[in-house]
Order: sequence, then structure tokens, then C-alpha cells
Amino acid sequence: MITSKTISNGILRALLTVVLCSLILYFFYQIQSVLIYLAISLILTLIGLPILHFFKKRLKFNHLFATIATVVIFVLIIMGFIMMFIPLILSQGQNLSLLNTAEIEKNIVQLMNQLTLFLESYHIDSSEILKEANITSKINFNVVPNFLNTIVATISNFGIGLGAVLFITFFFLKDRVVFMKGARKLIPDIHEDKILNSLDKINNLLSRYFIGLLLQLFIVFILYLIVLAVFGVPNFLIIAFLCGVLNIIPYIGPLIASVLAAILTMMSNLGSDFQSEILPTTIYVLIGFWIVQIIDNNLSQPIIFSKSVSSHPLEIFLVILIAGYLFGILGMIVAVPFYTIIKVVGKEFFPENAVIRLLTKNL
Repeated sequence: MITSKTISNGILRALLTVVLCSLILYFFYQIQSVLIYLAISLILTLIGLPILHFFKKRLKFNHLFATIATVVIFVLIIMGFIMMFIPLILSQGQNLSLLNTAEIEKNIVQLMNQLTLFLESYHIDSSEILKEANITSKINFNVVPNFLNTIVATISNFGIGLGAVLFITFFFLKDRVVFMKGARKLIPDIHEDKILNSLDKINNLLSRYFIGLLLQLFIVFILYLIVLAVFGVPNFLIIAFLCGVLNIIPYIGPLIASVLAAILTMMSNLGSDFQSEILPTTIYVLIGFWIVQIIDNNLSQPIIFSKSVSSHPLEIFLVILIAGYLFGILGMIVAVPFYTIIKVVGKEFFPENAVIRLLTKNL
């Protein structure tokens, strides 16, 4: 029989549960930077494990020196990127931060006027449309220098985060076996074998995935670099790097990269004739970027998605699409690793399920 005391106790427990969950979420929100450092360190650990094993098995390093060598490689790669891009970003940031925003607006208006004249040469009257839209009055041009100043100001914070990530990664690599033994003590005996097998498979698959993803981004970066350099686009190095990084976002990233490259190409050629120089160069760059995407979609991505995580390209496409609808761009980025984890766990704990058997037949 349900009494008023039972109901009140149930309500009290529900309220305490809600309060406890809220406090936990608030705590995680307050330490979100630490959680990000841990996530990045975990990814670097997965990438570094094959390198660590190479030093131990091929070069006969002991575990400590192999760990140090792996972290040193990460440091050298990161320092290489810093030496390559930070001076360029700083110089461009200082230059643009000193610009009069009215001058930036003047350049934009000049570009729009050239576009209007070009369209009118083909009897397309776009002047009235542009005037009615009054685009320049709706854009806050102070955003450009302010944004670049913010980037320069956050470089010191990046240094702190980088130090924390490398420190955590070192101990993830060095004490991985110790962590696994500690986790084993917390695992119920009845599920120990399944959980440990799942962790091993997840570690192997995600290591291959992240290494393949880095290789894909590097290939795309080099191809973008060649396209921009061939057509003489200023600052082609930083533009290629930014566009290459955008390829982390499946399907949408390359589209954003093409638009960004087109805008930066037109902006870098202000003062030139629109019809004979700006427009042809932009079209050639876009065609080059689309060719790069054809190469990437037909060579790089199938190798990464099909080989590294043992999933069909159509399967991956649907997973990324669903994750994008549910969680946006972040969901698209983490869709493949998260889906891989679900498949491995499903195969270990529900091997007789027909759907699980179908999805994990290649694992």
C-alpha cells in the first residue's frame, strides 16, 4: 500500500538525485579545460602507442626512454608547426590590428563594385540588389582586427595547455600498464575478460584511425598548398593549413574550406582587375580544391574509414549524417570514434544479436 510517507520519501530521493546530478554537471563544467586536456592527451596516447612500440621492438629502447622519445617527437612536430605558422599569424595579426576599419570597409566596397561592373558587362543588373541589401552597413568590420588580437592574446594560454597535454600524455604512455592493472581491480570478475578484450580492440582501432586521419589531413594540406602556390595566392601556407584543418569536419569541412579559400583569394588580389585576374584566379583555385576533394574522397577517406575502423563507407556516411543532425558539427567529428567503440562493445557483450553480427562481421 502506497502511503504519504512512501510518496514523500520518493520525491525526496528524486530531488536529491537531481541536485546531485546538477552538482556533478556543474563540477564538470567548471573543469571543462581539464577534461579537454585529458581528451587530447588520450588521442595523442593512441597515436603515440605505435611509435612507442616501434622504439621498444625495433630500436630496443627500454620503456622509459621509448616514452621520452615518443613525447620528444610530438614536441618536435608541434614546435615545427609553431615555427612555421606563429610568426606569420603574429605579423598578419599586428598588421591587420593596426588597420583602419574604414580602410577594410573601403576594400570590401571596392570588391563589390568590381563584381557589379563584371555582372553589368554581361547585362546583369545587380547594382540595385546590392544597394537594397546594403551589406556593408550591416557588417561590423571591427570584428576582424579584434578577432586577430584575441588570437595573439591567447597564444600564452595555448602554451599552458600544451604543457599540460604533453605532461599528461607522457604519464599515459609511461604508466599505461599500471593504469590498466588499477582499472582491472575495479572491473567485476564476471565481465573482466570481455571488458579487457574490448579495451584492446578499441585501442587498436582508434590508434589506426587517428594515425590515418593525420595522414589524410597532411595529404590534403600538401595538395591545397600546391594548388594555392601554383596560382600565386599570397599567404598560401597559412591558407592551406587552415583549409586542411577544416577537413576534420566530415563532408561540411571541405565545403567551408573551398568558400574560405575563394574569399581569401579574392581579398588578397584587391586592386587587380576583377574580370581578368581576380575572378579567373578564384575559379582556378576552386577547381583545384574540388580536384583535391575528388582525390581525397576516392583514395584517402575509404582507406581510413574502411580499413582503420573496419566499417563500410556507406555505414560511416549514415553514422556521420545522423550524428550531425543530432549533435551538430561536434557530433560529426566524434561520430566515427564513438561508433567504433559502440561496435566493439556490442560484439563483446552481445555477439549473438543479428544486427550486431551484421555490423561487426569485419571486426
